[in-house]
Amino acid sequence: MTKAKYIKLIFILGSLTALGPFSIDMYLPGFEGIANDLNTTVAKVSMTLSSYFIGISAGQLLYGPLLDRFGRKKPLFVGILVYILASLGCAFVTNIDTFIGLRFIQAVGSCAAAVASVAMVRDLFPVKDIPKVFSLLMLVVGLSPMLAPTIGGYVTAYYGWHVVFLILMGLGIIILIGAMIELPNTYVPDTSISLKPKPIITNFISILKEPQFYTYAFTGAVAFSGLFTYVAASPILFMTIFKVDPKTYGWIFAFMSLSFISASQLNSLLLRRFKSEQMIFGALITQTTLSIIFLVAALNNWLGLYETIALLFLFLACLGISNPNTAGLTLAPFTRNAGSASALMGAIQLGLGALASFLVGIFVIDSVVPMVVIMCITTITAFVILNIGKRNIRKTIVNSSDEDVTMVH
Repeated sequence: MTKAKYIKLIFILGSLTALGPFSIDMYLPGFEGIANDLNTTVAKVSMTLSSYFIGISAGQLLYGPLLDRFGRKKPLFVGILVYILASLGCAFVTNIDTFIGLRFIQAVGSCAAAVASVAMVRDLFPVKDIPKVFSLLMLVVGLSPMLAPTIGGYVTAYYGWHVVFLILMGLGIIILIGAMIELPNTYVPDTSISLKPKPIITNFISILKEPQFYTYAFTGAVAFSGLFTYVAASPILFMTIFKVDPKTYGWIFAFMSLSFISASQLNSLLLRRFKSEQMIFGALITQTTLSIIFLVAALNNWLGLYETIALLFLFLACLGISNPNTAGLTLAPFTRNAGSASALMGAIQLGLGALASFLVGIFVIDSVVPMVVIMCITTITAFVILNIGKRNIRKTIVNSSDEDVTMVH
């Protein structure tokens, strides 16, 4: 593979991966405007975020078997088309309940891009290189929280929140065209894979029984739900509690994304010296310490705007280290059913993210404390899962292909 082709693939796969996050981040500055236009509350508008997470979680399980049965491209193209049509519907919605439903459909469409991109990474690159590839994808994905809320803030301020969804529709069209032209056929459809419920469920159960899968999938998902907690709470935290305007909120959100991006790139350098297992352990130790400090400060009312930003910045940096490594180790044992494995991993992550955002909608109203409590609980739980699960892994698979498997004790 030439360097130019490698860069092009990373950019396209990163764009596919970023479609979902862009759809989450870009409309956040418009929460208050949406609430006013649809005659509801900001807390109720946050439920559209929860419905998006539920949709993208459920869609993961739908597309996993489809990607293994029909190949990567056909389900991908259908999913993006669904996303485009749902985005158009969101632009002209007139009530909150319809909006919640359309966001669910939009998510089901967008997650085809997320599942396909992860499966294609597994198809195209050796497993030992997957954490590095994921780190590079994070560089592209990281543009989402940098650009999306900033653009969304200005678009909302000058043109209204409806235009945000027209822009998302246009983005979906561009990504669809790019994927149709540039993406290679990375996987031969496996016609032996059944799409009947019983074989699909049996396949998912067999994947879940793999100790390396459930240890790192749940460790990564529970830890990453801290990010979903922050994303769901951020409009209330910054615009309601700290009284910043939508444009300023967009810039704050963009600044916070630098933490996740820079940490994911630092991860690529650290992997030259440390193993993925060591990186995950170190990141979770640091994240646990930070979350406890954050909670103590919140309970004692020591947090102003800048202190909150600083602690969140460090918290997200830990996730930028742990996430590529947990993803890489989760998928390492799988070749034939990598699509289903990546789908199940994503469903677990986004299902827990939906739960975290739902809790934010209920408890985060006029205080930073509930958000910090949720983040603290998720971090400590992830650390416990890691240490219990590792006891059941006899050998950690770090590199596998159709010809060989490399393991370390």
